[in-house]
Amino acid sequence: MNLLSLSMTASSRRTIIGSIAVSIAFVMELTLVPLLLPAIQSQFDLSISEIAWVFNSYGVAVAVGVLLGGWLGDVFNTKRVFSAGVIFFASGSTLIAFAENYEIIIAGRFLQGFGGGVFSPLVPLLLTRATPTRPGKVLIVWGSVAGYVAATAPLFYSSVLAGYGWNLAFVFFALVSVVAMAIVHKSQTGDEPASPTRSGPAFSKLLGSRDLWAMFGYVFCTYGSITYYLFRLPLWLSDNQFQVESIGFMLSILWLTFSLASTFLRNHVDEPHVRKILLAAPLFIASAFLLAYFCHGVTCLAIASILIGFGLACSNAPSTQLILKFAPKGMRAASASMDITFARLGGVATVTLLAQSLFGYAVFAVLLLCLVAFICALATAKRLSEIH
Repeated sequence: MNLLSLSMTASSRRTIIGSIAVSIAFVMELTLVPLLLPAIQSQFDLSISEIAWVFNSYGVAVAVGVLLGGWLGDVFNTKRVFSAGVIFFASGSTLIAFAENYEIIIAGRFLQGFGGGVFSPLVPLLLTRATPTRPGKVLIVWGSVAGYVAATAPLFYSSVLAGYGWNLAFVFFALVSVVAMAIVHKSQTGDEPASPTRSGPAFSKLLGSRDLWAMFGYVFCTYGSITYYLFRLPLWLSDNQFQVESIGFMLSILWLTFSLASTFLRNHVDEPHVRKILLAAPLFIASAFLLAYFCHGVTCLAIASILIGFGLACSNAPSTQLILKFAPKGMRAASASMDITFARLGGVATVTLLAQSLFGYAVFAVLLLCLVAFICALATAKRLSEIH
């Protein structure tokens, strides 16, 4: 079934197109910012700890914003909360684009991240409301489409637009997000708010769900490992005199792999195969870091990036789908927000702890994270077997 078929209402199509478009801006932040880090570090003469905070401040703000966005999305009109988050995201992007010092960049990153945190947990909610019969498929299509754009962005930017400065990327984030907000705002799908009353037992069910906590632990570990790779790879390549085009090419390999793998998996995430997919992700990630540790050549790094792309594809949409599946009634937006919170906190914690460590220690830490993620996936697979 084509998700944008004629049988689908125009309102649903607008919701899907607009939601995916704004998520592209959100994902491209993750794709392009690592590529821009060496240029930002050079322009403002930043230390490794300072450039780590340029990277991490966004993640911290996202973690805060998603908690608020998820709660508001369950209580108030979803599209209005979504639009408010997009406005914050676009404003922060604009502030960064015209920043003249390190402090303004950090302020803009916090504002941008907070806005992204508010609207991002509502994207899967809007998408699954638009296609209630195939929620897993629309989520994997969302991931693959965003991934294809994200895959070409580093290579295109490094080859064509790098000469115009790193600021241009943030102008693009602002423009795309505002246009996408306008498209979603015109649709009728996703207007209905949940019940405005939120009882203590509802939150207790969410916080007391072992199934959800297994998935949150899985997301924390897998996303933390992948985020560290995205942070460290461009800086390592830049330190070894690689040109920005080479860095962009390496990142494009990762994101293209993610997109192709997501496309292949789109017809399997609604079936029992999701258990095997979850288990595969930490194995791919661990293999990538081991390869990068024992083999330092460009070819090995390219293969490691491919493995990271596979790991991201196997962990991304399936984990979101299962978190929404395990969410208590009326708490889906809050559950989605916690999904993103644990993902971003995993990234912030891993980058903060490992940014200045020797690579051997970093690899050992990542292997431990992958082991924990695999154990969480085993627990989830067992639970799914019991349900079915």
